[in-house]
Amino acid sequence: MTEKRILVTGATGYVGGRLVPRLLEAGYRVRCLVRDPSRLEGFSWAKHVEVVTCDMSKPIRAAELMRDISAAYYLIHGQQGGKDDAEYDLQLARNFASAAEQAGVERIIYLGELVDPTARLSPYLRSRHETGSQLRYSHVPVTEFRAGMIVGSGSALFEMVRYLTEREPVLIC
Repeated sequence: MTEKRILVTGATGYVGGRLVPRLLEAGYRVRCLVRDPSRLEGFSWAKHVEVVTCDMSKPIRAAELMRDISAAYYLIHGQQGGKDDAEYDLQLARNFASAAEQAGVERIIYLGELVDPTARLSPYLRSRHETGSQLRYSHVPVTEFRAGMIVGSGSALFEMVRYLTEREPVLIC
């Protein structure tokens, strides 16, 4: 096992829930930063990771919880279901980047959206694009991956389409 310790935020999400077991298989020590540890209960890998609790909107202990981290995966989406989601998303990114810098994290890895920043974007896509910029304001190097829509078994979109196709024999769009 390597001594490199990896921090994963968003570990209970679609991408994070699939990333953590791969990191463990590769021999990394994984620390999951979560708001609600009870959401990890359904994951078979949960007993093999270090779990720390922190809400990035109130990051009082965030830097302390990031000590000894080589790379930190930022997979947080700050959607609350309100009109201020974009600003909330950016605040989370600023808080995370600041804490990572204070803690001496070597690299932040962010999964953003594949967009044309010169195009007219929805508030959601604009905030996802700007989140990458917010993370880069710190002195911590950032690797940003940009993905299009991620669809797979268990993802919200996949499950919605499955639900509709199981109940409606024909869909007209």
